[in-house]
Amino acid sequence: MKYYSINRKSPAVNFGEAVVRGLAPDYGLYYPEEIPMLPSGLIGTGKTLHEICFEAIKLFIGSEISNSVLQSIVEDVLNFPLPIVEVEKDIFSLELWHGPTAAFKDVGARFLSRNLSYFLRNEDKEVIVLVATSGDTGSAVASGFLNVDGIKVVILYPQGKVSEIQEKQLTTMGNNITALEVKGTFDDCQKMVKHAFNNDELRQQLNLTSANSINIARFLPQMFYYFWAFEQLNNKQKPLAFSVPSGNFGNLTAGLFAKKMGLPVHQFIASTNANNVVPEFLETGVYRPRPSIATISNAMDIGDPSNFVRISELYDNNIEVMRKDLTGFSFSDDDARNIMKAVYNEFNYLTDPHGALAYKGLKKWMAKNGGQGIFLETAHPAKFIDVVENAIENKIVIPEKLNEYLKREKKSILIGNSFEELKTFLLN
Repeated sequence: MKYYSINRKSPAVNFGEAVVRGLAPDYGLYYPEEIPMLPSGLIGTGKTLHEICFEAIKLFIGSEISNSVLQSIVEDVLNFPLPIVEVEKDIFSLELWHGPTAAFKDVGARFLSRNLSYFLRNEDKEVIVLVATSGDTGSAVASGFLNVDGIKVVILYPQGKVSEIQEKQLTTMGNNITALEVKGTFDDCQKMVKHAFNNDELRQQLNLTSANSINIARFLPQMFYYFWAFEQLNNKQKPLAFSVPSGNFGNLTAGLFAKKMGLPVHQFIASTNANNVVPEFLETGVYRPRPSIATISNAMDIGDPSNFVRISELYDNNIEVMRKDLTGFSFSDDDARNIMKAVYNEFNYLTDPHGALAYKGLKKWMAKNGGQGIFLETAHPAKFIDVVENAIENKIVIPEKLNEYLKREKKSILIGNSFEELKTFLLN
């Protein structure tokens, strides 16, 4: 399998080179030359999580990683459950917070770290993994790369715009993990990271790669969620919709890839907060990126989602075809609070501010279309404890693995939101 730059100004590369580079030399995202179809009988026939995910991801890697090594990577990455839970009739929550940092990004970050380590095993030069986070990406990447030989991780996060637990996860791991606290927004952090990859001086002097979902090895394994969620359904014949809380759109793009490969999904729903660039585009046909708006669902506070170019590529920039598979809704903070309270009171189920919007998007779509639906619970509600407790008017229990972070001392480096400050830090 070869991967080309969406900007189409760089040569195509193999999977390993795409993983190590992160971003193409022309600063485009890598994209596979074809979307392979799933082997017949792989899904819906009772195969295990590891069997399905190994066969699916192997289609994108080929012989670049041996079967035995790839099987070991898949089993190591997926060493925690990805369960669906019935919240009400025909509506299920896909709980993606059972990993080490209690967020869906654990799967992609762990897969990327193990792939990157494999492809760099014979390199002498130290690699710097540069990543921007609006909350959960940073902690998942930090956990996934902690103490990996030959790799240093630099995480940029927006000051005052992540929850306390998220910040503690970012800033307390130490060792080969450094947290830069940026006086700005996530969009500022993302622009600084992209600028670093675009800077010839840094590219010449440093071995930089990305751990955001712009990296093909962070993005692709997110397909695993959708395959395994479908496998757990008792009724696989009833039309199925997935509602995905969407910020940078890597997770949703992976779901659309899974559908293209043959997963029988009737509809995807992009459920966003006030940062409604994509729902607006689906309605008007005009793509209008803009500065992000701060909300209580902070991981989705993104005004220019990187992965939307991959969605456009998947549909050959044909919005009419895209609309057949993808619906977009935007909701407010009050919507999130009201849903968290209603779902808790009526079904005794806890949602976080992101999953709550996915639930509302799913309900809105199913009210007109019926069928069955799965919404993604992308982080444990305790990661947003103040917001959730205020919404449900009750206390919740913090899992011990999260509580441990709160006991640690924060260590971060405060910088401004200019690229020059980041450049100076990296070169020094």
